[in-house]
Amino acid sequence: MARIVIVGGGIGGLATALSVVRYGHQAIVLERSPEFAELGAGIQLAPNGIHALDRLGLGELVGASAVYIDELRFMDGVTGEHVTSMPLTGEYRERFGNPYVVVHRGDLYRQLLTVCQESDAIMLRANSFVVGYREATVELDTGEVVAGDAVIGADGIHSVIRRQMLDDGEPRNSGITVYRAIIPMETVPEELRWNTVTWWAGPHCHFVHYPIAGGRFLNLAASFDDHAPTPFSGVPVSADRVRRTFAMLGETPQRLLDLGTDWKSWVLVDRDPVDDWTDGRVVLMGDAAHPMLHYAAQGACQALEDAVVLGELLDCPATEFAQRFEKYNAQRRERTARVQLVARESIRLWHPAGPDALARNRMLGAMSASDLHDHVAWMHGERDFGVEELA
Repeated sequence: MARIVIVGGGIGGLATALSVVRYGHQAIVLERSPEFAELGAGIQLAPNGIHALDRLGLGELVGASAVYIDELRFMDGVTGEHVTSMPLTGEYRERFGNPYVVVHRGDLYRQLLTVCQESDAIMLRANSFVVGYREATVELDTGEVVAGDAVIGADGIHSVIRRQMLDDGEPRNSGITVYRAIIPMETVPEELRWNTVTWWAGPHCHFVHYPIAGGRFLNLAASFDDHAPTPFSGVPVSADRVRRTFAMLGETPQRLLDLGTDWKSWVLVDRDPVDDWTDGRVVLMGDAAHPMLHYAAQGACQALEDAVVLGELLDCPATEFAQRFEKYNAQRRERTARVQLVARESIRLWHPAGPDALARNRMLGAMSASDLHDHVAWMHGERDFGVEELA
């Protein structure tokens, strides 16, 4: 039985703990915050993310509180034109083997946390700020050394483990500010309570909304390419500021934005893909390895995939961990890099203006449901994440 030290107690870290203990190991999860908690709003989970949860034994549990979405709907945010929709029922579910769902980030996190707390093989330590590693041990800011047989850095985009391993500087500033709010569904006019993920695309901006928490709330997220010079996170902003920022959008998106309260704002950041995330028995996963903009709605899905692959590859003696981490790295880097770049490039779909927006509408409007399914098949259709061929 090996001891796996997991740095970071977010969704990726908890999922990884559950994955590695399935093969007889022990996991200790070190979280820098005073308690294990997750903030945030909605998470979209495509079928590949649900397949990962299924392999962790959590698909049914998470699905019980999820909203099963009927379609991804793309709208011209200025004219109100319905450009296209990707159906997510029927053929989509049959083809990809699972539904497309949305969940409240807090709900998903609490479900993972509860299962971890129930496991005798998982130790959860809050208020444990890791400052560095050496071989398979980590050092806390108190000077305490926590030893293990492997270290998995699941400590997010500002990862301490990555900083020591790769020394590749600060995350890349996208210059895009996103404004987020959650509102009770009862405040939304009935004719706007759509069971869809809906995008309203406008000049240098777009607005997304979808139901979460079993349909009790509507998640609002509006992005504006304002060339923000400095990243920030979770800064409160007035409803009037949001209205003025997105005044170019049409009547329906304005009606929904007007319902928003308690808005908070973030400047989006990501990183360029890298080839190597390993250093002997130390490895990165999730946002520590491949942070991405949220525009492909795959951040959580890719972290869950990582967790599955790590757990299944570590079904071996500790003496083989370094070699297995290299296999994980080789298996995951091309796929995750592609998602990172697709998320970044998708800004071109959301933010054009004038003739470029019209050309985009014509291009998307000409695509059939099958065309749209084909377009996402490489991303949504993955089921075993390569673990069968790696075993």
